[in-house]
Amino acid sequence: MMYKVSTHLKIAVAATFLMFFAQYSFALGIEGGNVPSDQEAEAIPDKLEPAAQTIWTTGTYGPKATDDSEEEITPFGAYLFAGGFRGVRADGLNPTYLIAPGDRITLRIWGSIDVNRVMPVDAQGNVFIPSVGPVKVQGVTHSQLDATVRRAVQTIYPENVYVYTNLQGVQPVAVFVTGYVKMPGRYAGTPNDSILYFLDQAGGVDSKLGSYRKIRIVRNSKTIAHVDLYDFLLSGSLSRIQFRDGDTVIVEERGLKVTVVGDVERTHHYELHSDELQSGALLKLARLRADVSHVLLRGVRTTGPISVYYPLADFSSALLHDGDEVLFSADQREKSIVVQLEGSFFGPSRYVLPKDAMLHELLDSIEVPESLTDVNSISIRRVSIAERQKKSLTESLRRLETTYLGAPSSTPDEAQIRVREAELINDFVSRVSNIQPTGRLVVSQNGAIFNTRLQDGDVITIPERSDSLLVSGEVLMAQSIVYSSKMEVADYIKKSGGFSQHADKERILIVRQSGEVSEATGMELKPGDEILVLPEVPTKNLQLATSISQILYQLAIAAKVAIDL
Repeated sequence: MMYKVSTHLKIAVAATFLMFFAQYSFALGIEGGNVPSDQEAEAIPDKLEPAAQTIWTTGTYGPKATDDSEEEITPFGAYLFAGGFRGVRADGLNPTYLIAPGDRITLRIWGSIDVNRVMPVDAQGNVFIPSVGPVKVQGVTHSQLDATVRRAVQTIYPENVYVYTNLQGVQPVAVFVTGYVKMPGRYAGTPNDSILYFLDQAGGVDSKLGSYRKIRIVRNSKTIAHVDLYDFLLSGSLSRIQFRDGDTVIVEERGLKVTVVGDVERTHHYELHSDELQSGALLKLARLRADVSHVLLRGVRTTGPISVYYPLADFSSALLHDGDEVLFSADQREKSIVVQLEGSFFGPSRYVLPKDAMLHELLDSIEVPESLTDVNSISIRRVSIAERQKKSLTESLRRLETTYLGAPSSTPDEAQIRVREAELINDFVSRVSNIQPTGRLVVSQNGAIFNTRLQDGDVITIPERSDSLLVSGEVLMAQSIVYSSKMEVADYIKKSGGFSQHADKERILIVRQSGEVSEATGMELKPGDEILVLPEVPTKNLQLATSISQILYQLAIAAKVAIDL
């Protein structure tokens, strides 16, 4: 463990050392206590790098990397203010808009009187019509404006008069946005803009301290509306307030906070009202996955920290406190497994079995066409094995890159060789990374089937009898050839056109129908076998060739693939 040395302690140690050094420097043959410049020690840096250490989970050695991938848990609704509301302003010309001083109205009257002009609404809320006088329009809705003006005109000209009105533009307003927002200030808009528009102008609610549920609109020192953004987030409901110049939007401090993690669609901090302390309110907000069965509640009470594990059905009555963490968990253990059959058999292809079911128990209940089925070559494709094979393959590729990419070169010729090797490795890694292992589990050997315990998702392969062999890999013509007991490996390769120019004639594998893989030397061929010719690694670097060859063997076993180099 490394400790940071205080500045005063370092100065004191240095001073003591210099005094000691000056007194005894003659004994070292150094005049005046000055060390020659080429013998001086390097200064201790102000900031020490962390010591390299072995990372046991990956088997690598070096400075421990920091994990920047973990996403910070955000409040529910934090994604609301990403600029989507501030870009579009309302024009205020909807039917419910209330006429206010400063608005401009187009008025046309013809018949007994002719008027054609644009008139502003004055400070008293009136428009002045020649020969008619002031007409009160403040507070009248846009849809009622035409009828209001018509009635006023007809009080003076009851007959032969026609009226047309249109709201041409609305008076802009400036609204103060304050409280727990990112950028408090005074923002311009129209009276009909939504509160989301003004909040977005202010950068949105402060995600650390602000409330998404306690927002007030204040006019003349009185609160005229309360806004809960959860209503908008969950149901699209939002109070429509017609703003006036000088109104204030106040975002209050966040209330009771509960963090939801685990088997949920998204982890969030949820804000609850004081009357929502029972967990049932939280269940309406959190989006649980379908298989959630239990809930872990952790928090602090007056008696100290608590941790309680509830079945989901019992959690709704639990009381929550500020700062609680609720972990939803899919903790229901399956009592059965589902396995699948493929190949040659009668009956259904899927079976639901007890968790402790054994392979022999299942096979004893499966009817097969005996003359057509190779019952001695049964194998299993297993998800967990495929994952382990993929992980092992990925680790081998990582070691290959770490070992050979970036190796130093001492001469230009060696540098050219390194470049070609790097191209070979990069191409090889790129292609191998896309190959998915089959997860084949070999359960048959020498005609006997091992009685292994089955796992959920197993695919049991019961192959048909075959009268041919497949020749693949580095041959000129990969093909299936009818089996003959008189033919050997070399005969089948010759019938396939012989080796390709990239073939490694010393590395030939035999893949049985059971999934077993062996070197061809000394192997007796059987119907259904596959002869797999591996490629030769095109490099003179024996160590590199050995590493790539080992990965090629892994591929042959995991996926029955021999890629071209």
